[in-house]
Amino acid sequence: MVSRHIHVIGIGAGDPDYVTVQAINALNDTQVFFAMDKGEQKSDLVELRRTVCARFIREPGYRFVELPDPQRSRTAEYRESVADWHGARARIWVRAITAELGPDGVGAFLAWGDPSLYDSTVRVLQGLAAEAEISYDVVPGITAVQALTARHRVPLNEVGAPVLITTGRQLREHGVSGSAVVMLDRDCSFRVCPPETRIWWGAYLGTGNELLVAGTVGEVGERIVALRAEARARHGWIMDTYLLRA
Repeated sequence: MVSRHIHVIGIGAGDPDYVTVQAINALNDTQVFFAMDKGEQKSDLVELRRTVCARFIREPGYRFVELPDPQRSRTAEYRESVADWHGARARIWVRAITAELGPDGVGAFLAWGDPSLYDSTVRVLQGLAAEAEISYDVVPGITAVQALTARHRVPLNEVGAPVLITTGRQLREHGVSGSAVVMLDRDCSFRVCPPETRIWWGAYLGTGNELLVAGTVGEVGERIVALRAEARARHGWIMDTYLLRA
């Protein structure tokens, strides 16, 4: 019978005030938090998770277990490299969950934003649940998309119109019509859009390092490119998202 349990907790896009009451209850139900160690440059991402726990967990006794995050191949075909990366993560997680959680233990992974949106935690757990003899649940969180539109004070969609959530790779291949949110774009792919395209850009949303720029691609595109490069060099990492409107 499955006994170990894992919470996948969406903790929002950087601001601890984004953490929901449901997430707080799950935090207080957790004995062991598993965190992916992405190296010294991204150590503050783990530290922000620790800050959330310190703020909302009422009783001491929980602990963090940092796990090495395997490298994803940049030379193999994209989907193949992602599948291999998820497989490597699953093997690490099985060993850690089995070693660190007792037969009735409760662990958690803290997902940046919401676990459903460009986050691999749920997908990896789906593949290893039977092998690791665990059950799991998912707690939703405030996404970078919501944080972005709130900070720029703009609606996500136009009246009666759809919104596309896509990646930089897809934007370069297909362009944009209507409204589109672009995530996972390290190449500033908005530069393929006509100069009159509106853009609302944000980086480090909800944190003290937050950056916001809005205008047309022609007006502010190169400024975003330079600002993004400078911020990434200074912090060692960057998470940014933007809304386009054709």
